Amino acid sequence: MILHFSYEELRALRAGADVFLEGEGVATGVVLAPSESRARVEALQPLLRGNLSMSTLEELWGVQTAVTAIVECLRAEMESVVVAMHAADEGAVAAYFDFAHAFIVSHRIGELAGEMAALIELVTGSPPTNETARDFQFPD
Repeated sequence: MILHFSYEELRALRAGADVFLEGEGVATGVVLAPSESRARVEALQPLLRGNLSMSTLEELWGVQTAVTAIVECLRAEMESVVVAMHAADEGAVAAYFDFAHAFIVSHRIGELAGEMAALIELVTGSPPTNETARDFQFPD
């Protein structure tokens, strides 16, 4: 399965990954970086150059974990900038758009995960397990 990104989405995800990994989101006290989320974001960061091809649901779950962490970091960043500045401040507006673009990607990943899980259930007759999520291959 291929996950497509717009330029704006990629830019927002890269910026969010940078903020997350630099620990600025942790400094706000709102976002804590669990080691699995941090590892997933570190693994995703170099791939944020174009569309992603994932052959298993397990791979998608890893990307979903990373993007969820990035979205939550961007949400905390946006809230912090809005409170510190003003809702119409240029920085607040930019933070909103970064959050919104990443949030859209997160939503799309959730829909794709649901479709992949449904296909696994259709073929195997049961909901996906960790084993079928790892072994069931999806072509591009």
